Amino acid sequence: MAKALLGYVGGTDPRLLAEMRRLQQRVQDLESELVRIQSENESLQAAAKHGESSSLLNSIDIDVPKAEPALT
Repeated sequence: MAKALLGYVGGTDPRLLAEMRRLQQRVQDLESELVRIQSENESLQAAAKHGESSSLLNSIDIDVPKAEPALT
């Protein structure tokens, strides 16, 4: 009865398992990126608090794409 309610009979679908693994990896990647950005933000806040923001900001290489016009 439980298998019928879930919509399949038999083992788990390998495509579903692959998608689940892919999503888990993506979540881990995003979590590490979040930790890195939070750490960078804390160092920038500390530098700004101590008046060193201009020298610290100049030493950080931030890749910012040039602004493009908005489509109307």
